[in-house]
Amino acid sequence: MDEQPAGFYDALAENHHLIFKDWNSSIEWQAKVFGELIERGQPAGPLRVLDCTCGIGTQALGLATRGHIVTGTDLSSGAIDRARREASKRGLTIRFQVADMRDLGAIHESGFDAVLAADNALPHLQEDQDLRAAAESIFSKLRPGGIFVATIRDYDAVIQQRPTIHEPAFFQDDGRRRIVHQVWDWLDDRTYRLHLYITHETDAGWKCKHYVSSYRALLRNELGEFLSGAGFNQVRWLTPAESGFYQPVVIAQRSA
Repeated sequence: MDEQPAGFYDALAENHHLIFKDWNSSIEWQAKVFGELIERGQPAGPLRVLDCTCGIGTQALGLATRGHIVTGTDLSSGAIDRARREASKRGLTIRFQVADMRDLGAIHESGFDAVLAADNALPHLQEDQDLRAAAESIFSKLRPGGIFVATIRDYDAVIQQRPTIHEPAFFQDDGRRRIVHQVWDWLDDRTYRLHLYITHETDAGWKCKHYVSSYRALLRNELGEFLSGAGFNQVRWLTPAESGFYQPVVIAQRSA
């Protein structure tokens, strides 16, 4: 089993939607949350948005539906293939391309109004040099005055307890049960191996899918320092109560 992020998301791509209660509803809800965040203080009209950790398109699809001009990149080719199919189903024009957020040079365009890295993607980068490279690469893709929006788990709280299990979620699909839960093996004080289980009821009985990857418990002040070091100013954090999203949100601006 490949624990590297690309292998993890390649394996998960066809079932990634199953971690949500209702993926289509989540796409719509996240489009509203992130749409309002990136539109605030920006010029009126469609914005050019780069979702640099787009996965299967959870944020990119919704932002395109909202009218923005979206480019989606991810280091997982499996996730990009799925995102392309989902965009085609919805009649959306989104350019999807395989690219690592540590080196976005494969994307020839620059001058984006906003770059997005949502849903705890950055903590896959466990080394300082990788986080520094990602911050610098993202910075290079923004226009002066453009913003970077990212979300991570609240690791400032998590490391106080170092939980070993994430509370299971119980869903229903046409009367059949689906259970999604995570087990965390802490490798040291700041890194853990995540085991994601998706268990669902079928005609043949219960089936379970298992995916594994590793994360760094990235603190807010650490990420803020990487962003400031890359040239961002006005780095600020929003709590879930302030943003409406379930993870802390950081917004960093490139100087105008």
